[in-house]
Amino acid sequence: MVGHGGPQDGSITDDFEIPGVPDAFQRLWTPHRMAYIKRGQDQVKSEATCPFCLAPGRSDEDSLIVHRGVHAYVVLNLYPYNPGHLLICPYRHVPDYTDVDVAETAEIAALSQTAMRVLRQVSSATGFNLGMNQGVTGGAGIAAHLHQHVVPRWGGDGNFLPIIAQTKAVTQTLGEVRSQLAAAWPNFPAPNGALPGAAEGTG
Repeated sequence: MVGHGGPQDGSITDDFEIPGVPDAFQRLWTPHRMAYIKRGQDQVKSEATCPFCLAPGRSDEDSLIVHRGVHAYVVLNLYPYNPGHLLICPYRHVPDYTDVDVAETAEIAALSQTAMRVLRQVSSATGFNLGMNQGVTGGAGIAAHLHQHVVPRWGGDGNFLPIIAQTKAVTQTLGEVRSQLAAAWPNFPAPNGALPGAAEGTG
């Protein structure tokens, strides 16, 4: 509390009167993901046990697939940081960004751009976090299969619930979110120069 004796306590004490060192990070707390993370990397031993390899073999509704491309597909994250959190996954079971070829790289990039456009239209997202966690030490939940995160952001999308109640408020089911994003996706055709012939989803 205030008055612990540090010479700078007053200047680094927050609204809860807890002294600490301020920094520039904006943290998106997701304690609900721990149940998934605790299962560890051993949950994926081969392509036969990889959820990103198995998903395309099921219906779009069952796998929460939003769009199927030629070399990669778009799927909702089952453990989202925010509502509408998408993953862009190559069909091939490769672990590292350096493992994808030129065509796969181009389509992953194009699908990421389209995902941002669709999320802006459907949910009025005002910002995004995009990224790939590479390897176990890089924080990848499933390090064996490459995937690009597209996380929509809104002003004030963090609140007290994840911190004090370990709860994230999500107002729609994943199925509802998938349906809305999948319905909006055809409104954004591939730009000139992108790979043609993207496959339609199965539903």
